[in-house]
Amino acid sequence: MNRKKYYPWLVVALLWVVALLNYLDRQMLATMKPAMQVDITELKLATNFGHLMAVFLWIYGMMSPLAGMIADKTNRKWLIVGSLFVWSGVTFGMGYASTYHQLYVLRAIMGVSEALYIPAGLSLIADYHQKRTRSLAVGLHMTGLYFGQALGGFGATIASNTSWQATFHTFGYIGMAYALVLVWLLKEYRPTATTPPSVTRTPFSGLSVLLRNGSFWMILLYFAIPSLPGWATKNWLPTLFSNNLNIPMAAAGPLSTITIAGSSFVGVIFGGMLSDAWVNKHIKGRIYCSAIGLGLTVPALLLLGFGNSLLFVLLAALGFGLGFGMFDANNMPILCQFVDTKHRATAYGLMNMVGVFSGAFITDLLGRFVDSGHLGRAFAVLAFIVLAVVLLQLSLLKPTTNDFQEE
Repeated sequence: MNRKKYYPWLVVALLWVVALLNYLDRQMLATMKPAMQVDITELKLATNFGHLMAVFLWIYGMMSPLAGMIADKTNRKWLIVGSLFVWSGVTFGMGYASTYHQLYVLRAIMGVSEALYIPAGLSLIADYHQKRTRSLAVGLHMTGLYFGQALGGFGATIASNTSWQATFHTFGYIGMAYALVLVWLLKEYRPTATTPPSVTRTPFSGLSVLLRNGSFWMILLYFAIPSLPGWATKNWLPTLFSNNLNIPMAAAGPLSTITIAGSSFVGVIFGGMLSDAWVNKHIKGRIYCSAIGLGLTVPALLLLGFGNSLLFVLLAALGFGLGFGMFDANNMPILCQFVDTKHRATAYGLMNMVGVFSGAFITDLLGRFVDSGHLGRAFAVLAFIVLAVVLLQLSLLKPTTNDFQEE
């Protein structure tokens, strides 16, 4: 089946659902805080909630390079299936948590299991989709993450109509069931007979190759810095909407996440199509497309930080989502311009690590800004940090090919 022309797009469709569940299961907690703090009183303190969100990110980040190395050396299908089944089981188990400590441990376990997915999933898509459709395929897959983020925004709404325990149970069941569907439908990529065979290497050989690649260090920085506002919006934008617009979290959660997710959906599709076309005319087309996207997030972050009207805040969220979507659609394709296919899962694992560590840092830090009443100011400062890294990327990243292959 994986030889048929439609199958590369079926892979994107299958993994789209996994991506949705990946973000949905982690994101629900961000908007269910008001419902959960009734039963788990430690969650009333924003600093404690920030620690709970951050432990997932620290564990996820530490696991990401190892996850990439495993994906480069094993069957990615079974890695994806196993990862999905475990984190869905953890989501189900969170519905039985009765203490802050139990939630903390479960979030840590979720960090381990979810880290295994993204490097394996993206490298599988990059293998199935070559030069002409790579950015679009990656972009379509990223929309699954955005939809998961948006549906996660309804966590508070669902919990208010049922219970937060039932919400975790329901989505845990769904994920475990879908893992069984993937056992039947998902196939590992098999190179054609004309593809040169890979040399057998140790799991750490790819890491050594990457760390000697100067361009890869720039890619790491370029991925890490935008992750600061990226994770800030994922974990704290509902709170910012609620505070700045003076509306309850049950309304702020869906409003913020749907706005970001909807505009990001447009961004990854537009950014993917533009990048695939632009790179055929100019070798830096993918880099230019990504830079334009990040450039859009700069004024958006300023508006998010200081806007106090519904119109301004919504325009800011739309601009941020559009720009970040263009950035997201091009990270793996840009990586493919500098890193061979044998090392791409390891490379993306390292990128995930630095991005998530940035996210853990900013999530924890912003919890303190919430308690001090200065969350909006922190969002505005992030705009200038993003602008600096865009200028660096445009100056220093100089690809010579659309699809790098080792000699």
